[in-house]
Formats: sequence, C-alpha cells, structure tokens
Amino acid sequence: MKLRFYLALIIAKLSIPALKITGHNATDFPGALALKICPEFLRYVAKPEKIIAVTGTNGKTSTANLTIDMLKEFGVETLNNKRGSNINSGISSALLNGVNLFNKEKYHTAVLEMDERSAARLFPYVKPDIMIVNNLSRDSIMRNAHPEYIRWLLEKYVPKTTKLVLNADDLMSCYMLPENERVYFGIEKLPTDTVKCHNLIDDLQICPKCDNKLKYEYRRYSNIGKAHCVNCGFGSPEPDYSVGDVDYDNMTFTYRGPGFEEKLPLIDDRLVNLYNETALITLLLQLGYSIEEIKEQLSKVEVTKSRFNYETVGSMRVYNVLGKGLNAFAESRVYETIVDQPGDKELIMLINDLSLAAHWSENISWIYDTDFETLNVDSIKKIVVFGDRGLDYRLRMLFAGIPEEKIVHVNKAEDAIRQVDILPNMNYYVLYGADPGSFALGNKQAKTLVSILKEKSGETLPPEETEPAAVNGEEAEA
Repeated sequence: MKLRFYLALIIAKLSIPALKITGHNATDFPGALALKICPEFLRYVAKPEKIIAVTGTNGKTSTANLTIDMLKEFGVETLNNKRGSNINSGISSALLNGVNLFNKEKYHTAVLEMDERSAARLFPYVKPDIMIVNNLSRDSIMRNAHPEYIRWLLEKYVPKTTKLVLNADDLMSCYMLPENERVYFGIEKLPTDTVKCHNLIDDLQICPKCDNKLKYEYRRYSNIGKAHCVNCGFGSPEPDYSVGDVDYDNMTFTYRGPGFEEKLPLIDDRLVNLYNETALITLLLQLGYSIEEIKEQLSKVEVTKSRFNYETVGSMRVYNVLGKGLNAFAESRVYETIVDQPGDKELIMLINDLSLAAHWSENISWIYDTDFETLNVDSIKKIVVFGDRGLDYRLRMLFAGIPEEKIVHVNKAEDAIRQVDILPNMNYYVLYGADPGSFALGNKQAKTLVSILKEKSGETLPPEETEPAAVNGEEAEA
C-alpha cells in the first residue's frame, strides 16, 4: 500500500503544473487522482501538526477564509483548501500541496473547510485539534436529507479528542458530541428578534429529550435563538463568549468572555457574518491569542466579496448575489437580506441548477420550503425568471401571493437582464446558484447589466472596484 501511496503522490504532484498551464489550478483534480490511485491516500499523506476544521451547513467558507486571513496577520501561513473543494478530493488536494515528494510536511498549521456530509471519508484520517460548527440546518434534500442525520454523521466520525467551538444559539448542533471538550459562543437578544417563527422551515419545535413543545425566549430565524423546555428543563446552553451592544451605525459590538469585555470592530453588518466573526474570535482565543491582539488585527480582514457584492452606476446599483439553489434555508435568508435593503428593487433569478440538470435527477421540492412570501412587498417591483425552472419559480411565487404582473418569464438567461426597467435609484439583484454553471452565468449577466446601465445612462467612466455589500441579513454558504 505504501508503494501505491507514493505512486499516487508522484503522479498527482505531476498533474499540478499541467493544470496550471491550462488555467485549471483551482481544482480538486490532483486529490481526486491521488484517491483513484490510492483510496487510502488520506491515511498516509503527512499532515500539519495543528489542524483547525470548519464545518456546518451555512457559513463554512466565510469563517474558514476569515480564519486563514487572521492567522496570516499573526504571521502564521496555513495549509488550506481555500481554492478547492471541501470534500475528500479537495482535502486531499490541499494536503498534497502541503508535502514534498518525500511526503514531508511543509506547514505547521492547517485550516480546512470540511463538508459535514463527507465526515465518513474525512475524519477517520484527518483528525482536527479544534473544530467550529456554526450551525446545522436543512440543506439539499437530495444530499443532506435532514440536519439530525448530519449531526448523527458528525457524532459518529468526529474524533473524541477534537475540541469544539459551538453556536449556543443553534439547538440543532450545540449539544452534539457531549463527551468532547467544548466552548460556546452566542449573540445576546437583538432588537429585531421575535418570538414566533416566521419561516416555513422550523425544524426544532419539540424538545428532543421529552417530546414536549419548546418555548422560545427569542428567535432570529427558523430555530436560531434561545429556547427551553418547561417540562424537563432542556434548553439553550449559556454561552462562554457572547456578543451584545451591536451598533450597525458605528460598526462595533461588545464581545464578552470570562472576566473581560471588549468593544470590537464589526467587519460586516450581515447577521450571518456577525456569527462568523464571533466564531472566529472564540476560536482565536482558544488558540492562545489575547483579546487585545485579536482587536488589533480584526480591522485588517474582510468577508469574501464574491458572494454578495455590488457595482454602482449613477444612482443605480447592480448586486451579484449567491442564492444557493436547492437550499431553502439559505435561500430564504437571502430574500430577507434583499427585502431589508432600502429602496426599490428588481430581481433577476438565474438559479436554475444548470449543472445538475445534465447528470442528476432534478428535485424542485425545496422551493416550497423557501420563504418566497418574503418577496411579496411593495419594494420588489419586478422579478425576472428564465427557462424551464423559471416556470416552477413563477408558480411558487403565485402561491406566495406575489402579483402576476410582477413576474416576467423569458426563455433565455441573456434575455432576462433586458427585461429590467432602467430607472433612477433602482437596485438590481442578479441571483445565481452555487453550481459552477450558474455561478459563471450570474457573474456574466451581472457584468452585462452593468454595461447596459452605463450605456443607457451615458456613463463613460471605467468600472469602479466592486465593494462588499453593507447589509443586515444572511449570506448563503456552500
């Protein structure tokens, strides 16, 4: 087996320069090739001394990238899978890049985003020292079934030696792996919190211990919030580290830990990224950095721009937004984010699961779990959909009460952006899915729409640099 491993190591290493020459360097092909030659490649490849893992349904990518960037500010270069996938082939590619031809490790620390569904193929061989689990929620029905199933997978395969950094506001995940060492982070009650769930997805209504109804003291969305059972006492744990006094005007918040509290810069005003930042700070404290050191470096990092950004043309804005099709939970949060923004809006829906349609059985049940009702507001002036999937969206929107005259269907994606009304102060949202085909389509059509607006407005200035959107809501994560 060792001979096969070294054969896989050499051949996979040789594939890397070939991929760079052809412009395919951000791929998990080398790892997939290594696993094809040696199925136990992950067992034998050398690994960094310290492994930090980030998993959970939503927020993995942003939290992992923030961790990588912060550690770099502290002078720690990390092995990571930032440019590849988060499944076994992507992790294999990352570890492959971290060793030489003699399987000698070149990094002390790894930060690895890990797909929770791949637990059985990853954790027997890659054993994290510390792991963030931001949340567990409903994802693709074809792949992730139900969050309780994903929790079962993690509990079965995550090593007992892994220290956990857990979200106290998510009862679905915060009690997982009870034997493992852990710390909890959470966000104190916010003015926007409610008591009743306004989402179609509400997966934690019943106490998992005694089957009585849970009572929520407050909710953010779905089951995220603080709850307890009046019958048996089960409920949300008290966080070891918490966030309060959130000030979106001045972009600050107060972070509280054992024996201290510190006012820190808010790096983004979307609620999901407040959770991601809180998880990051909590992780860094567990790694031995002081709150003063963390405060000094926080202003130097930013959230990944590629998932929610905009470009301004005169008084108009074109937003390019990851919608993450097949994930009703994340998609609903994106709609809430858009509706919370000031001003009138037109939406161009380019989430058509294009890559899946070619090789997998399609499933549209997720759109009936998605809160399309959120879009039935006066500020949404028009919604453009395209193709066969667009007809499914149109039907679902009609069920949601959205007026028929607001919904425009076209056959081709390139026709969708030509249906918008070019009006002063209008905000245009181009929503794309997480699959590669939809991602490329969304970026291309957003750029084309910007060009159209520039032409119609007579603007001749070069395109300005894309900025991160300043919004308060949820970012969908792959």
